[in-house]
Amino acid sequence: MNQYDGAPSFVTDLVFPEREGGYAKGHETRELILRTALHILIEEGYRAMSMRRVAAACDMKFGNLTYHFRSREDLVRELLDAVIRSYEQEFDTIVRMPGAPPEERLRRLCLLVLEDIRSKKTTRLFPELWALSNHDEFVFDRVHELYVRARAPAIEIIREMRPDLPCEACEMLALFISASMEGMTVFAGYDKPFEPHMAKLESIALKSFIELLKTVTAEEALAFGAGGEAVAAA
Repeated sequence: MNQYDGAPSFVTDLVFPEREGGYAKGHETRELILRTALHILIEEGYRAMSMRRVAAACDMKFGNLTYHFRSREDLVRELLDAVIRSYEQEFDTIVRMPGAPPEERLRRLCLLVLEDIRSKKTTRLFPELWALSNHDEFVFDRVHELYVRARAPAIEIIREMRPDLPCEACEMLALFISASMEGMTVFAGYDKPFEPHMAKLESIALKSFIELLKTVTAEEALAFGAGGEAVAAA
């Protein structure tokens, strides 16, 4: 067994900021609303997650809900912030693993994401957001912000692994790794056709990512970070 094994396979649904005074009952109510909204989003989809539907599921009056969240946009903004905070908490634990070399930390980071893809929450939630972002500018902005924050730990580790590469190249490599993993959701996520083969896909992915980062040359990386001109000329 790898000496660093033991990181959680699935990410907690939501993580809320620490309470800084105020009325405890109010904090609890906000958390109930957000957890209920997430449940509806996962089980029924975004269209079903109206403010009135959330209020009814929480067994509260619509006016009480709007006291805490004035609009669905406010609710979605705080919900996605709580979702990404749960990932950031787990990522930070891995990034700061004492004594673990960067290669091992990247492996653990990717394994956590790949295993989490198999959860019902992740398989249902993120494709729903991807589809919405095609037509809803507000959701697009929130999803983009979420993934920027999610990629930050990988960029940090890649820079540590390959200090000879330009920052732009490290960002592109992190983007490629993130996109490759997220793409498995529709094929090997919860209740998907290739979910039973996810362990094999994980092995292929991890070997490919580590090998790429070990072997990519500085010259190749410069092309990755050169911008649109390099892409157009390829």
